[in-house]
Amino acid sequence: MDSRKIYDIVILGCGPAGIQAAIHASRKKTRVLLMGRLNKSSLFWAHVENFMGMFKTSGEEMLTTGLAQAKRFGTETLEEDALHIGHTGRCFEIETESGTELCARALIIATGTTRNKLGVPGEKELLGRGVSYCVDCDGGFFRGEAVAVIGGQSAAAGGALTLLSIAKSVHLLADSLDVAPALKDKLVQSGAVLLEGVKVAAIKGETQVTGLELADGTLLPVTGVFIELGAKGVLELASSLGLNLDETMKYLDTDKRQATNVPGVFAAGDICGGPLQMAKAVGEGCVAGINAATYAKNIKLAQEGTGDSAD
Repeated sequence: MDSRKIYDIVILGCGPAGIQAAIHASRKKTRVLLMGRLNKSSLFWAHVENFMGMFKTSGEEMLTTGLAQAKRFGTETLEEDALHIGHTGRCFEIETESGTELCARALIIATGTTRNKLGVPGEKELLGRGVSYCVDCDGGFFRGEAVAVIGGQSAAAGGALTLLSIAKSVHLLADSLDVAPALKDKLVQSGAVLLEGVKVAAIKGETQVTGLELADGTLLPVTGVFIELGAKGVLELASSLGLNLDETMKYLDTDKRQATNVPGVFAAGDICGGPLQMAKAVGEGCVAGINAATYAKNIKLAQEGTGDSAD
């Protein structure tokens, strides 16, 4: 494997938890890759006046400064989301939007938990009856059927590609597609029908989804609707890695080291539950970064001792 694509730690999420984790992990002399875009963090658009030591500042300024700090300590960055994550036993394998394949000894998940709703008639009423927010969780129920994915970011694009091997037909509807050029090219060349600039007016059906009503009055007959308005969420990540959720089934379950039930996977920030405050996210990011660095170093030493290094 290309050694330039092997990392001690890959951090998913470029918000306060992810950036703080990167700062602490990088200071521990580990090779760290921080994935994500600053403007996808909810903090980017906020103003902060309840963080110790600051009267008032913008979230954008805090994130930009924090990212510069992380880079100064050696953090590498990639402005892409993860599309697929797997575990071979030797490392965590990550496929990015552009198709790049990475290997990580440890993983820190700091993607937040926002599950944006579409906000149209039928969405709430038909949830679990054809409406889903997780392709990885529910895609298999629609084998041989016509489905639609709604969204313009990586989760929607990746979901559409996944469904191509399951469903009879796949439509991807988006106001505009905001993904890496390589991923968009892959979509265009696939069998998915890409509809940009299209708005959904309603999800139709009585007891089950029967179609999508578009803003121009067109009815698109589908039996499954996957609403993917963002990056990979907690359900997708839990499903692909076998991570335990807490009792609410909304957040990842972690211990005091921010470790999950899967060795080598740590989590921090809103994805671990409330209170959904920046101070908590930063603190958990610190803990996750330190413990992930220790874990990655130990794994590297063990691999080198047995001659089974991922390098």
